[in-house]
Amino acid sequence: MTTTIETPQTDARSTDSRSADTQRAFVPRSLTIGNIALDSPVVLAPMAGITNTAFRRLCREYGAGLYVTEMVTSRALVERNAKSMRIIHHEPYETPRSVQLYGVDPVTIGQAVRMLVEEDRADHVDLNFGCPVPKVTRKGGGSALPWKLDLFTAIVQTAVKEASKGDVPLTIKMRKGITGDHLTYLDAGRIARDAGVSAMTLHGRTTADLYSGRADWDAIARLKDEIGDAVPVLGNGDIFAAEDAVEMMRRTGCDGVVIGRGCQGRPWLFGDLQYALAGSDERIRPGLKEVADAVYQHGVYLTEYYEDEFFGVRDLRKHIAWYFKGYPVGGQLRQKLAMVSTLAELRELLDGLGDAPYPGADAEGTRGRTTRPKRPHLPDGWLDSREMAEDRKAELALAELDVSGG
Repeated sequence: MTTTIETPQTDARSTDSRSADTQRAFVPRSLTIGNIALDSPVVLAPMAGITNTAFRRLCREYGAGLYVTEMVTSRALVERNAKSMRIIHHEPYETPRSVQLYGVDPVTIGQAVRMLVEEDRADHVDLNFGCPVPKVTRKGGGSALPWKLDLFTAIVQTAVKEASKGDVPLTIKMRKGITGDHLTYLDAGRIARDAGVSAMTLHGRTTADLYSGRADWDAIARLKDEIGDAVPVLGNGDIFAAEDAVEMMRRTGCDGVVIGRGCQGRPWLFGDLQYALAGSDERIRPGLKEVADAVYQHGVYLTEYYEDEFFGVRDLRKHIAWYFKGYPVGGQLRQKLAMVSTLAELRELLDGLGDAPYPGADAEGTRGRTTRPKRPHLPDGWLDSREMAEDRKAELALAELDVSGG
């Protein structure tokens, strides 16, 4: 499945306002987060409905890294919601076990982290402060929360304290801020560093940006300059190829990369990343038959995950368009693949595809959510102060919804 190719030319992002002598030449090949040593400085970002055990398993087969669960809300976890308990389940081969939590209340967050630690359900815990979804931010949660410095501080300090009782590294993921005029990432980074987090990830967009335009990699460089070597700083945003990851690390000096939309329908991206970060020109360029085999394997893993063939194959449907992006698969056949109900039906349709070579650029680039910038939805008067009013803290409970993003 692998072939040796020339390393592609970098795009326009490789030349920015940063002078050549300030751009970092060294690209790390490993990453240490607390007591976890990773062979590759690559992390799979939590994505709702995507990064379940089945997809994580498929990605692991291609390359090393840290593979994080779908995000769970702290309240649902403390209440032992059945769906949340399924999400945080790890198979024996999944090491290290990584869980991402979302919450708005320091007490509930602390209880959730304590549960994960005391019941030995995770080797690493990440806190999500990057969700830009309006139904969360309009209640002050997600990427809106770091604006309130006291609340952010209390949550991070409590989580670190509980995680440290089991020597479990606690990290955070955040966005630049709410808008270009209301940035939070440098303040949040300093607070998190002082609280004792083991690493931090910055998505180079604001709440208002959603997933539009290009991620601001220079912001990642500024955060790295601010934090220095105190804790690892990871970059996130617009990594759709191995060369993007290398370029981000060279330009920003970040210690690792977090991959989200770029791996949708392309689990082999983690193999490409392992090759690239080791200095190799090897890349995985699957033909149509090889993609079909990966799709079927994904269906098998989903069936095992749900312990139900219909639910497993049904969950695979949303991945079909991503897998076959750029490949010569007709619309009618794509539609049939997106409506399969059994593994046998899936296998029959896939066998009818035939084969075709890797289509190159047509199979790469942007995928997943692409949106236009939008005015952030926030609680009334949210931006008036950086402190959280006592009489408004009860509102935040409404922000604990089972959604993801960042």
